[in-house]
Amino acid sequence: MPDQRQELTRRALFAAPIMGLACARMAHSTPLNNDIPPALRQRALDAMVRHRAGVPNADLMGIVDFSRASASPRFHLLDLHSGQDHTLLVAHGRGSDPDHSGWLKRFSNAEGSYASSPGAYVTDEIYNGKHGRSLRLNGLDETNSNAKPRAIVVHAAWYVSPAMVRDTGKLGRSEGCFAVAETDLEQVLTRLGRGRMIYADKI
Repeated sequence: MPDQRQELTRRALFAAPIMGLACARMAHSTPLNNDIPPALRQRALDAMVRHRAGVPNADLMGIVDFSRASASPRFHLLDLHSGQDHTLLVAHGRGSDPDHSGWLKRFSNAEGSYASSPGAYVTDEIYNGKHGRSLRLNGLDETNSNAKPRAIVVHAAWYVSPAMVRDTGKLGRSEGCFAVAETDLEQVLTRLGRGRMIYADKI
């Protein structure tokens, strides 16, 4: 019975986005961006169903594909109604990439690890901190439950940019935060705002 209720909840939650995606495919001559690995997309959607009560807004979500190198755009802003996907650069934590290879090697939820943590987050308030305008995050899973005490947030950083990729072949590293380019910050803050999910993982 619980499985049946969960499936009904999933269908109710995603019926409109799926219909919207079908309409968008018919309306546009160019294909939608399907750069999110299907397995990662499914994990993210499953997380949305699992945490729906704690995520006020289910119109858009962020999906971070840590399977890709930091030089590749891998922070997806996925519109769940239209299926449109806009992808940005994002850094991972230096504790996840101690050799600074540009690839995430490990996750950690421990304080002082300076690593990235996988799982579902819900966005909280926008505030001004040491990195300027930033977006607070609350971890929803056991794998990222320390996000708030670790001050894991979305913020802009000088070491995230196409120029950094061009010059070094990779981005710099954060202390576990989702650091984006200064030119991308405002749209991330505006589109995600408060009460939306970010899901991060590695396939």
